[in-house]
Amino acid sequence: MLQRKEYITVPLSTEQDVLRFFNKADSLIIFDIGACEGEDSIKYSRLFPNAKVHAFEPVPKNIKIAEENLKTYEAAHVKLTPVALSNKIGKQVLNVSSGRPEDADAREDWDYGNKSSSLLPPDEVLATHKWLKFTEQIEVQTDTLSNYCSTNKIDCIDFIHMDVQGAELIVLEGAGNFITNIKAIWLEVSDIAMYKNQPLRKDLENFMKDHNFRLYKSIVHDKFGDQFYINKKYFPGFVYSLPHLKARLKRLLRF
Repeated sequence: MLQRKEYITVPLSTEQDVLRFFNKADSLIIFDIGACEGEDSIKYSRLFPNAKVHAFEPVPKNIKIAEENLKTYEAAHVKLTPVALSNKIGKQVLNVSSGRPEDADAREDWDYGNKSSSLLPPDEVLATHKWLKFTEQIEVQTDTLSNYCSTNKIDCIDFIHMDVQGAELIVLEGAGNFITNIKAIWLEVSDIAMYKNQPLRKDLENFMKDHNFRLYKSIVHDKFGDQFYINKKYFPGFVYSLPHLKARLKRLLRF
C-alpha cells in the first residue's frame, strides 16, 4: 500500500474517462462527495486547475486531516464542507468506521479503517472485511444536493465523484429536480447489501435510467465496483467505453 504522500502523486482512477468528456482547461464545478482525507479532491484540483472542487466529509477526524492536506498541497480551489449529503436537511446518525488489517505493514501511515463510515448501519461489510470495526455512532449535519446548490448559487454540476458507502441513492434523491443539471456521475455499486437497507446496483441503474442518464462505463468484479454515468441532455452523442462494450457483448454471448 502506498504512503499518503505517494498516493497524492498517483493519477486518479477516473482520469482517462473524465478527460473524455471534459478538458483540463475547463472551469468546472466538481463535487467530491465522501472526500475522506481530501486526497482525491486535491487530485481533481490539479487535473483541472481552473475548476472549483466542493468536497464533503462529515467525520471530524477525517475533516481535520483533509484541512491539513489541503493546506499542505496548496489546494486553494477546494472548498471543504463538513456535512454528509443526504435526502434531507438536518441531523442524522453516522456509523463511524475504524480498524486495520492484521497483515498491514506497521511502517505504513495509511488509515485503512476510516474510509467505510456510512449513514447506513453495517451489514455484510463486517463479513467481507473482518478487521473493520463500527464502534462509534455520531450525529452529523446533513444537507441535500439541491439545497446546497441553491444556497451556493450553483446552476450546474459538471462532475460528481461519490464514495458514500451504500448511501449513493440517498444522496441522489436529495438532488430532486436539480439532477437534470448534473452532467456526469461516478459512483460505487454493489450487488449485495454491505450496509443495511442499501440500494443495490440494479436500483441505482434504474434510478439513473429514469433520470435521463446513460451508463458509460461499468467496472464490477466479485459483485462490487464502480459505474460512470453521463447525462444525455449534455452528451447526446453516446459511445460506450471499451470495457463496458466488452462486458455487454460477453453478456449477450451467453444467450
